[in-house]
Amino acid sequence: MKPVEIKPNIYWVGGIDWDLRYFHGYLTPRGTTYNAYLIVDEKIALVDTVKHYLFDEMLSRIREIVDTTRIDYLVVNHVEMDHSGSIPKVMEVAPQARIVTSNKGKKGLERHYKKDWDYLIVNSGDEVNLGSRTLKFVHTPMVHWPDSMVTYIPEDKLLLPNDAFGQHIASAVRFDDELGWDIIHEEAAKYYANIVLPYGDQVNKALDVVSQLPVEMIAPSHGLIWRSYLPEILRVYRRWANHETEKKALIVYDTMWGSTKKIALVLQDGLEQAGIPVTTRFLQTSHISEIMLDVLISKAILIGTPTLNNGMLPSVSAFLTYLKGLRPKKRVGFAFGSYGWGGQGAKEVAAVIKEMGWEMPENIVNFQYIPDDQELQLAREAGKKLGEAI
Repeated sequence: MKPVEIKPNIYWVGGIDWDLRYFHGYLTPRGTTYNAYLIVDEKIALVDTVKHYLFDEMLSRIREIVDTTRIDYLVVNHVEMDHSGSIPKVMEVAPQARIVTSNKGKKGLERHYKKDWDYLIVNSGDEVNLGSRTLKFVHTPMVHWPDSMVTYIPEDKLLLPNDAFGQHIASAVRFDDELGWDIIHEEAAKYYANIVLPYGDQVNKALDVVSQLPVEMIAPSHGLIWRSYLPEILRVYRRWANHETEKKALIVYDTMWGSTKKIALVLQDGLEQAGIPVTTRFLQTSHISEIMLDVLISKAILIGTPTLNNGMLPSVSAFLTYLKGLRPKKRVGFAFGSYGWGGQGAKEVAAVIKEMGWEMPENIVNFQYIPDDQELQLAREAGKKLGEAI
């Protein structure tokens, strides 16, 4: 299990999780990596660790380079257990190491592990000298936990931002240009949409800090290391942080007897007549985390449900719960559905859309039983008007 030198005397020593398929509520068909970085200087620092069951893999890579008893600092940028899970074992093999983290990081580690470790608390702007290198720290709270911070090495123009700029990809290669922009961009977008999306304001602040630093390489704690596509990933991160979208529409629906599906299809037709590209997702075949990738770029989001037991279908309710938590902004919303007698399902969808603060230029479409041709034409016209609005 060989380490990979990413800069002179700076090594990737993380773990590759080929089998992971579910993380934080979303699907990870490409697996993931938990990246850790070893910096060898007059003092030796390990930045972040790996999920507990990959400790031996990380340890094997570290021991290819140094004796673990020589590690002076363990930098904890973020206490979530996919990155901190191996800390107890690291401290057993590197008992003299000081844990470098934020004050909130210290509190989080104490709550997680109940250990009396030696801490060095750092604030934004603080530095730790390793000899020929300096570790500089910048707090980035809520990107995506309160304790989050990034580590910057000015001598190497290297940023170690933990979860920011990450992607869930298990790969035998370590760098972005070894895999290609299309795949890594898709996974970075999916990662942002499912984890970082609620924190656009905080991401913008972090990007403002990064823009003031000379950065040649960004080495996140998941996925590939950015060295060739830095301008591209920084540009799309700024777009995502500002909730900028494209002139596209997304239709998300579930159906019981096919009526809501009929409405979804004529809404699609109306949008396309207005010149708007449409993605249509059926909740029985599309996972909500995959749909979030469409949410990230779509200006209009149309959500449909039949009425069941005086409310929306549970699948639609689950999607909306997930969507509310991720808080996309600057969207145009639309609710539609079908019902047997009460008709509350589509109305509940509309209420959630209003709660999220989206524009709703068109009234809901909600038809009883099986919509006839005249009703379907009304829905088609509603789709066309939405398309014209965006």
